[in-house]
Amino acid sequence: MIGGYKRYIWQQDNWPHWAYDLQRLARLLAQVHQAQGNLLGRMHDLGMDLRDQATLQVLTEDVLKSSEIEGEMLNAESVRSSLARRLGVDIGALAGADRHVEGVVDMVLDATQQYQTRLTPERLFGWHAAMFPTGFSGLRVIRVGTLRDDAQGAMQVVSGPVHRRKVHYEAPPAASLDAELSDFLLWLDVDQQDDPVIKAGLAHLWFVTIHPFEDGNGRMARAVGDMALARAEQSSKRFYSLSAQIQRERKDYYDMLEHTQKGTLDVGDWLEWFLGCLLRAIQGAHETLSGVLVKANFWRRWVGTSMNERQIKLLNKLLDGFEGKLTSSKWAVIAKCSPDTALRDITDLLGRGVLMKSTSGGRSTSYELKPIT
Repeated sequence: MIGGYKRYIWQQDNWPHWAYDLQRLARLLAQVHQAQGNLLGRMHDLGMDLRDQATLQVLTEDVLKSSEIEGEMLNAESVRSSLARRLGVDIGALAGADRHVEGVVDMVLDATQQYQTRLTPERLFGWHAAMFPTGFSGLRVIRVGTLRDDAQGAMQVVSGPVHRRKVHYEAPPAASLDAELSDFLLWLDVDQQDDPVIKAGLAHLWFVTIHPFEDGNGRMARAVGDMALARAEQSSKRFYSLSAQIQRERKDYYDMLEHTQKGTLDVGDWLEWFLGCLLRAIQGAHETLSGVLVKANFWRRWVGTSMNERQIKLLNKLLDGFEGKLTSSKWAVIAKCSPDTALRDITDLLGRGVLMKSTSGGRSTSYELKPIT
């Protein structure tokens, strides 16, 4: 703060006392509550197995997309296998463990499955340590499992080349973090004045504004937000992914954060955007549910048919939305078998009526699932 100029939200005199016009948000908030109720009601009518499969699919997307927002691409099979192992969901053969993936999954599951447990500094430190098991972020050594110290200067969110950096945000100084985090955690677990869904939006914003760690603050803020949403719904089952929707609206997300963090404590604009994004995430979850139902019906149809592990693996990939065309050569690569074995697998499934040749053009013959009649 130079010459009394208050550039960032945390420099305001009444920080962190958030302000917003509930009447302005009432219609959108009602739509979110209705959409939540409709989705949870639809899921309640399904059996436990299908609910577990839906949760697995949603959490896999959540972990992948939350990391992708920060520019980190995780291995989808490793994420799905790690989640399935912890949730006790049978998906057949599991991919090998990846220490980094395991840590991110641990954080997300702890936030959503243990949503009723009080969030403490020690729990947050555990999340952070799990995310960075080697003590490195990329090639850079960072402080892990403890608050940042600003030894290298103020914590800033920047973009652009080194010689032309643009500062989007500067976080509160490290010396104030103990008090900042204490205020946040007390509000999160004790204060009941806000609607639970609005509280999730404020929790997300507040945590990422404090920026208490040297790295990983965005992913942790989204985990905190997911915990608050689980509390709002009183359910550890996750049937939609807010992180996936944020990834689809990534530019608007960062623009709105910057706009809010450089503004006043009236956070109506942020909450309006957050509620809209959340509503779109819940509405989009019906597609995920439809995919789970299609998959369940498929395997119900072929339950008595003997198949080898390669065939089951590739059929599940098709059911989960295989990108591109499935050819015998791709089959061989994914199943780690010879071209002749891949062709025998495919020919067998063609003969049984499980697969059919694709009618789309192309140099190589490709295959797709035969519709269930």
